[in-house]
Amino acid sequence: MTFKVVVMDVFLIVSLARIGVTGVTAMVLMVHVAAITVFSTRFVVITAVCIFLASSLLGKRVEIELQSGASVSGEVLKSSADHWVIDLGFTVLQIPAKECVKVKELKSGKVIGSAKKSHLYRTDQQLKNRPLGDLVSELGECVVMIRTPIGLGSGFLIHQDGYVITNDHVVAGERQVSITQFTQKNGELIKENYDNVRIVATGGNVDLALLKIEGHSNKVFPTVPLGSSAELRQGERVFAIGSPLGLERSVSEGIVSLRNRIIQDRLHIQTTAEISPGNSGGPLFNYRGQVVGVNNMKVVSTGAEGLGFSIPVRELKTFLENRDAFAFDPRNPNAGYRYLPPPR
Repeated sequence: MTFKVVVMDVFLIVSLARIGVTGVTAMVLMVHVAAITVFSTRFVVITAVCIFLASSLLGKRVEIELQSGASVSGEVLKSSADHWVIDLGFTVLQIPAKECVKVKELKSGKVIGSAKKSHLYRTDQQLKNRPLGDLVSELGECVVMIRTPIGLGSGFLIHQDGYVITNDHVVAGERQVSITQFTQKNGELIKENYDNVRIVATGGNVDLALLKIEGHSNKVFPTVPLGSSAELRQGERVFAIGSPLGLERSVSEGIVSLRNRIIQDRLHIQTTAEISPGNSGGPLFNYRGQVVGVNNMKVVSTGAEGLGFSIPVRELKTFLENRDAFAFDPRNPNAGYRYLPPPR
């Protein structure tokens, strides 16, 4: 690398002299070119090292920790900046690199690569209050209907790769889940059905579930931002979007009656927004377009009206940030932590 820089320096001085550039100016230009040459050489060396590391893993067994909290182990057939190809023994799996949190060689225990675990959600604190109609038009495509063989509920997209939030009781005990997304095109409502849906994590005690639409890696799904339930004020206007009784994209609005009502030993947001069966798992929005809660129950009693309840969004964030603790095991539909009450 030093020889290359020196040769270029001599060549540069001669060339500059021919066009009348001498002295300090020539030295400054020479330093810039030398710096670029060094950088380029370093880039080539670094690239070569990365390729060497990837190729050195071929045929070796590794364990890959995924963003979902799950992990897979197998023999490396191919590795690149975009994906890993792993032989699991019974099948070959291609894993996008962006889904990998950590790659560890099993024999040596050495961590080959790691990345910061994604929380799968986004926040936007710069949003301002907007008219309800504008918000519904913008956010409607992010709210989905969820079907199982025994019922239906609502959910909402939080990540562009197709991650969806709903209530645990919407999918509890189920394996066959489908999702319907509603989009507006040329003034018409178009339904897109997704039958390949994976249950990523479930939490029965917190009544939350994380799903993922599979088989659409090239599609960028629209998402909603998560807000702060702690900033809600009593009397603040909120609205819900969902599929009550299967009536898709239904909108109801109300106010926050109390932001910290205790129901079944857990904090809930109490609102007057109308919630019916089928709204479960759908989002509760503030008028900035942020999700502040996940709708999950209402009081059904003679003479009782306007008593809806939502899981505060801070509970949802905790669930997502610790989703490995709630990881779904397809061999056991009751997988995921169930925190039992202490003996009295």
